Amino acid sequence: MKPPETSWLRRRSAGVLAPLSSLPGEFGIGNLGAGARELIDFLASTGMHYWQICPAGPTGFGDSPYQSFSSFAGNPYFIDLNELVEAGLLGAVELDRLRALSADKVEYGDLYQEFWPVLAQAHERFVELGADAPWGGMEALRAFEAEQAEWLESYAAFMALKHRFGGHQWRLWPEQWRDWKPGLEKTLPNSAAAEARRQRFYQFLFIRQWSALRGYAHERGISIIGDVPIFVALDSADTWRWREVFRIDEAGVPEAIAGVPPDYFSDRGQCWGNPLYNWDYLKATGYAWWIKRLGAVFQLCDVVRLDHFRGFHDFWEIPMDAVDARRGNWIAGPGIDFFTAIADALPEAQLIAEDLGYINAGVVALRREAGLPGMKILQFGYGHDDNNVNLPHFFTRDTVVYTGTHDNNTARGWLASLDSDHRALVNDYFGIAADSDSAWPLIRAAFASVSQLAVIPMQDLFDRSAGARMNSPGTVEGNWQWRYTREVLAN
Repeated sequence: MKPPETSWLRRRSAGVLAPLSSLPGEFGIGNLGAGARELIDFLASTGMHYWQICPAGPTGFGDSPYQSFSSFAGNPYFIDLNELVEAGLLGAVELDRLRALSADKVEYGDLYQEFWPVLAQAHERFVELGADAPWGGMEALRAFEAEQAEWLESYAAFMALKHRFGGHQWRLWPEQWRDWKPGLEKTLPNSAAAEARRQRFYQFLFIRQWSALRGYAHERGISIIGDVPIFVALDSADTWRWREVFRIDEAGVPEAIAGVPPDYFSDRGQCWGNPLYNWDYLKATGYAWWIKRLGAVFQLCDVVRLDHFRGFHDFWEIPMDAVDARRGNWIAGPGIDFFTAIADALPEAQLIAEDLGYINAGVVALRREAGLPGMKILQFGYGHDDNNVNLPHFFTRDTVVYTGTHDNNTARGWLASLDSDHRALVNDYFGIAADSDSAWPLIRAAFASVSQLAVIPMQDLFDRSAGARMNSPGTVEGNWQWRYTREVLAN
């Protein structure tokens, strides 16, 4: 096997972790417009070279980007509506209700009510203009639909039927629509067919704007690090369209679900609820679905973080009737055979292995054999890991270091939460004053480490307290809402 190229890690570099939803924007959530370009300009001005995001797919209940309705689609919430105003598809006054939404955090319920009617109006005007519509008009839209048909048609039909059936999971739909089959998209009822057309248009807008933003980033020397969850949501176009890829029975019920045993985040473990893969089928097909999935992400990003890398070595299988994740078993994953197939199909792929949590020697060996850099989290250096491998003096060059991730408290919040014994150890190691909770000693330690890449969450760069935390694993409310304003970045 020829390991994936990691030349991008041969130069010491730095970057920030900032989910798209956290960016400044006028319409209730960050988007691909001015706020994103200002962040790129900021990174370039500071000598940083990387912007890491969370998954950018469409989300449902819980608003987690790690539980998306599609592994291929983009979240329409991230579309810059100002560009639609400039193109004549929306009037400025039509965006007033969206502009009235909070600029400090994402209120997903309000956003859901206000966003979709506006975007539907833009589609209606685009269709009315026909050949005179912007960006190449209907001809360009049709070309996009043809180019992306393999995933786009079924995704649009899935979203349309989900809307038609009150948002219910696909396994609860009427039997006629429960099982995807070739040509199903052409048999949709008129109202669902109209919604499917809108959904395809939204993806046309998203990918067009994303491509322009990525070009803007490249012109300024900034690369984008994307994020691919190892598992997909049970209620998704992926499981509806490609049932054979997953261990799901004819009724749409998983044989078992994914999660992790008790760990740093939870003494009962975590039941994620995602279906597990049919790795035998995937191997027999040369991992074709995964290759298509990663290929689609690399059309948008330069580097991809593989979430829960351990699952490729062995994964925690939880019975469907288990009350929590403590009752489960480790099952062997695809191992190096998977990464050999990926390297052969995508030889330029640049990957990061999210090898966090309690991992065994086999996981370490797999990462090294695959030629992937791993991750180090400074917050994990104390409190749960007896060998302290997350302390900088244990690091190796083939790693990416973070003060924390989207699942951690902010660095300032973490410091404030430590008991006196742990705090004394942390203060001594990082040179932190006893009366200070500043994130900056940790940031300096990350920059000074031997890791080839240091990535700092925006909350830590702004030295924010625990109230700016992005996500608390094991909880379903109050997550994924934090945003920063343009004024904070300017200062």
